[in-house]
Amino acid sequence: MRLRTLLLSVVGTAMLLGAACPRKGKTVPKAAPAKSALPDSADQIAFGARVILTDKGVNKGELLADTSLTYDDGTRLELRRINLTFYNSLGQKDGTMTARAGTYNMRLSRIEARGDVVVVRDDGKRLTSQQVVFDQVRNQFFTDSAFVLNEPNKVFTGVGFESDPRLTNFRCLKECKGTAPVQVPTR
Repeated sequence: MRLRTLLLSVVGTAMLLGAACPRKGKTVPKAAPAKSALPDSADQIAFGARVILTDKGVNKGELLADTSLTYDDGTRLELRRINLTFYNSLGQKDGTMTARAGTYNMRLSRIEARGDVVVVRDDGKRLTSQQVVFDQVRNQFFTDSAFVLNEPNKVFTGVGFESDPRLTNFRCLKECKGTAPVQVPTR
């Protein structure tokens, strides 16, 4: 009985494999190619890419990337090793953001930085996280990832935040903690 069951299993498997293989002279219909974010499916690849971010003709930032892969008819850039310099309304450097990778969506005017993201402001504030989004339309940083915000004499940690680019109107979303030195009066 076992031999018969084993033999039927082997024959059944062979029949299924034979049905899946195309016969000589017959063509197998091919599936439509899927849209991919792989480098070989990029519309364009650039090394040493530079993008100027503007708002109503005013220079708001300069985005540099080691490698840029263009997708979606030139409206989405997948970036590697990014460095974004922010400028204030007077055109003066205001801060930087660096990350291992990122996506710049030109339709939404949004940059999503990923992997060891560091935002350094010229006033001494330093924000670190694994993912930070800069929305140029809302003029806002935000994330739902864990973060650490170092200010002179203060440290804030949490999960998720929303803030203006200067990191002054900062709102932590969850697990918010902070440490700061306190002067204890003596008698």
